[in-house]
Amino acid sequence: MRLRNRRSALTAAAALAAAVGGLLALGPDLAPGPGPVAAPRAEGGALAAAGAPAPAGELAATVETRRGWLREHPDDAASWAVLGSARIEQARRSMDPAYYPKAEAALRRSLAVAPANPDALTGMGALADARHDFGAAKAWGERVRAAAPDRWSVYPVLVDAYTQLGDYPAASRAVQRLLDLRPGLPAFTRAAYELEIHGRTEESALALREALDAANSPAERAFCLQRLGELAWQRGDVRGALRLDDDALRTDPEHHAALVGRARALAALGRTGAALRDYRTAVDRVPLPEYVLELGELYESLGRAHEARTQYAVLRAEVKLFAANGARDDLTLGLYEADHGSAAAAVRDLEREWGRRRSVLVADGLGWALHRAGRDAEALEYARAAGAIGTRSALFAYHRGEIERSLGMRAAARTHLGEALRLNPHFSPLFAPRARKALAS
Repeated sequence: MRLRNRRSALTAAAALAAAVGGLLALGPDLAPGPGPVAAPRAEGGALAAAGAPAPAGELAATVETRRGWLREHPDDAASWAVLGSARIEQARRSMDPAYYPKAEAALRRSLAVAPANPDALTGMGALADARHDFGAAKAWGERVRAAAPDRWSVYPVLVDAYTQLGDYPAASRAVQRLLDLRPGLPAFTRAAYELEIHGRTEESALALREALDAANSPAERAFCLQRLGELAWQRGDVRGALRLDDDALRTDPEHHAALVGRARALAALGRTGAALRDYRTAVDRVPLPEYVLELGELYESLGRAHEARTQYAVLRAEVKLFAANGARDDLTLGLYEADHGSAAAAVRDLEREWGRRRSVLVADGLGWALHRAGRDAEALEYARAAGAIGTRSALFAYHRGEIERSLGMRAAARTHLGEALRLNPHFSPLFAPRARKALAS
């Protein structure tokens, strides 16, 4: 991948193409509301389809404008596609899975009106990515690319799908094509993740700086700052991570990932009261299963078992809520089960996830679940697969070291446990102390 040194402001995509076709019954987004409005422009929805953070005010305006327009013009395939993409972005910002069925209804209505329209097809791919149905996302994206290989907005969908499916060569090619076609924020942020997951973290930070230069809104700038904070955290720079997350929250106070990042850093610095406040605020706003799991583990590390169990119950409820709206998260559920529930259930969850996508994240999780179930020889194969492309992760290294320790591979265990603590001595309030104890033994 060649990260080009070009600056390009992220602009709204051109108006989506309309076409003729069949009709569906009016969906939930055509409930009674304000009267007809003037023909709208494509703005927040186009940003959402491209995978860039859209400003909240612009996003809400997009939804209301399109809904008003569609009450009077129900055959406008382009506006249905924009509305569907805007609903996906609303789900991303709020992490409320109830937006997914609304997004799907709008996008399918667009396809009913114009079956081949690429905007709705791309939106369906973005929705599948959001729901963690990466195989479907790949299929939708490749359908668009086959018809229009120079259509830049399909490549974010393909990059995300290929990455999560574990097809890293295809992901890198798609990132490069996106950089060639449209070197803006969606391209730079995806290039950054591709570089990061291959262990090229310094280059990843450079790509995020390019993205920050290309950002046009507080939401976009906060996203880039938070990702830079995540890179700082991964290399053990706790104060640097805290500073970047603070910057992100000053830029966009609603940025929940930066709030969790700040909580993580505060806990590492021993400021547990402030960390718990930030975690609780983030979970109250956006109860993502991975956020809830982090909060529960912080409580557990502090000896507050009852509060930890409360969070774990919330996690289970949230996973069920996401699944009811078409979004499965067996990876987070499996990691929870491996460490706090049933090892057998963890193996079932993560084998199911491995059947859907073979990313290094799932390889690490399945290896850990097998270890917790006492199947260490099998576990080691997955732990090795998790490190196959060079990902630098303290958690991956810790998991592999513990598996090797169980197998009596003392030298290898010492290497990987030491690596975990060198990468980030604060990588987990529960497991970093265990890594230190295991290494000392």
